[in-house]
Amino acid sequence: MEWGNYSMYADFVLLGLFSNTRFPWLLFALIVLVFVISIASNTIMIILIHMDSHLHTPMYYLLSQLSLMDILYISTIVPKMLVDQMMGQRAISFAGCTAQHFLYLTLAGAEFFLLGLMSYDRYVAICSPLRYPVLMSRKVCLLIVVAAWLGGSIDGFLLTPVTMQFPFCASREINHFFCEVPALLKLSCTDTSTYETAMYVCCIMMLLIPFSVISASYTRILITVYRMSEAEGRRKAVATCSSHMVVVSLFYGAAMYTYVLPHSYHTPEKDKAVSAFYTILTPLLNPLIYSLRNKDVTGALKKALEKLFESPFFLYFPYLTKLILF
Repeated sequence: MEWGNYSMYADFVLLGLFSNTRFPWLLFALIVLVFVISIASNTIMIILIHMDSHLHTPMYYLLSQLSLMDILYISTIVPKMLVDQMMGQRAISFAGCTAQHFLYLTLAGAEFFLLGLMSYDRYVAICSPLRYPVLMSRKVCLLIVVAAWLGGSIDGFLLTPVTMQFPFCASREINHFFCEVPALLKLSCTDTSTYETAMYVCCIMMLLIPFSVISASYTRILITVYRMSEAEGRRKAVATCSSHMVVVSLFYGAAMYTYVLPHSYHTPEKDKAVSAFYTILTPLLNPLIYSLRNKDVTGALKKALEKLFESPFFLYFPYLTKLILF
């Protein structure tokens, strides 16, 4: 399909995250480090939850799904960006841009819904502990996960075909490091205001539904915690919920800036910085926030390391084993 002198299916050029930095290779090394740690920490979370029977609970099952989403999420964007920087190339095909756009929307949407539904798990655990095995049964957990993935997929299937059908007849240079919706729409040579309004409403709904669940759940949780007579029970409840609230605040806050705030608040540099935060840093922070403040996870990790270091290979390095464990 042709529009003027431009082909609708021509390659795009990603200007990237490194173009305006004084020390691009230092930033490159930092992103490589963050990417490796993110993949490793989320993978370790999944393995620990699978291996340790004490972690076979609804909360940790949902956390394992969150880690899986984070692995796929960061892998959709960062490897392409790093390879481009190493090879000195910036082009991305129309098909590649479409695939990246769809995966990004699907995984981000799925994480929105999962974080919202995870608050229901905390609500049941604190407000109705005796009914927890029934209200958060295996079937309910499976329904929560399916609902999260389905909600994200619907978002991807709805927005991707519409976004990519616009004729992009500007310079085809995307002032971003991946194919994000606002950056793509700036290249269109037709009026996209109606679609942007529809997308704005869609994003509000995507944020409003999970946020309503979170608000209702944590309002009830705060009331229940306030009424608790035991200081220890109150402390555990606050510690568990605060981790979830930190993750929700980081992820939802960045998304609200990108998709809800008016254009007057946006600049390409700010957009790239905020996008880097929730596409690169959030997958790193999620496992750290949930594991470092959780004695069950740290205990499971220590037991796994002890089993590992009891293997024949590490028996030859007793001092190294003690140093790592203690």
